[in-house]
Amino acid sequence: MFGFSPEKILLGSIAAAAILIYLPLPLAAYGRIQAAGMEGVASPRDSATLEKMPGFAKRALWAHQNALEAFGLYAAAALMVFATGKPSAYTSTVAAVFLAARVVHAIAYIGNVAPLRGLAFAVGIGCIASLMGTGIKGLAL
Repeated sequence: MFGFSPEKILLGSIAAAAILIYLPLPLAAYGRIQAAGMEGVASPRDSATLEKMPGFAKRALWAHQNALEAFGLYAAAALMVFATGKPSAYTSTVAAVFLAARVVHAIAYIGNVAPLRGLAFAVGIGCIASLMGTGIKGLAL
């Protein structure tokens, strides 16, 4: 895929997933500033500020938090495949689908499109399960 080895694609996808965690944050920060000015940015855990934030900004914050939670599982699954020497064209495709699903998930979350958000989340979890299964098979127990 794109002239890169499956190993590089797999490891690069971990870095890309880490970057995707932070893409919703500018919208959350913008909404926090709208709600509470710069003081809102200075105290990001203030629940009163969160309550005043516009809906899109709250959802952007929650999309960020969800991406952070999903990242640990994805990184573990991708590293399982890498450590067992099983990166392949298949795992490269699964990694690309995971990244696309996370982008769609964030957009659907911020846009408040619940069915699409749920579908994107399920696809992402399916990708994680597929990679973990590949990694477990690679252990040859």
